Amino acid sequence: MKLDHMVILVRSLEVSLPWYTAMLELIGFTKTRDHVWLSDDGLAVDLKQADAETGDYARRAPGLNHLGFTAPDMVALDTVRDGMAKAGFDVPDKQFFPGETATFFRDPEGMRVEVTVYE
Repeated sequence: MKLDHMVILVRSLEVSLPWYTAMLELIGFTKTRDHVWLSDDGLAVDLKQADAETGDYARRAPGLNHLGFTAPDMVALDTVRDGMAKAGFDVPDKQFFPGETATFFRDPEGMRVEVTVYE
C-alpha cells in the first residue's frame, strides 16, 4: 500500500495557505482545488481550518509532527530554499547528517516540513 493523502489542520487557514501554496508548488505538487494539492505519484495534501479553541492533539486540533520530502539533488533543494525566500518566508540553514543534507522549514503553526537530499 502507499500513502494516499495527508490532512493538515491549521489554526489560521488565511495565514497558512500562502506558505503551503509556495512550498507545495516548489516541491512539485499541483493545486487541484481549494487548499488541496496532488503530487505526480498521487499523494494528496489537504489543508483545513482547525476548530477554534481546540486543545492540542484533539480530533480537530492542529497537528502532525513533520512532513518529509526527498529532493532528487542539491539543485532541487536549493530551488525550494530560494523559492521560499523569494516568497518572503524564513529559510533555515541546511543541516548536514551522514549521507544526507536537509532543510527543516517551519510553517506558520511551527510544524516542520523537511526537504532532504540523500547521498
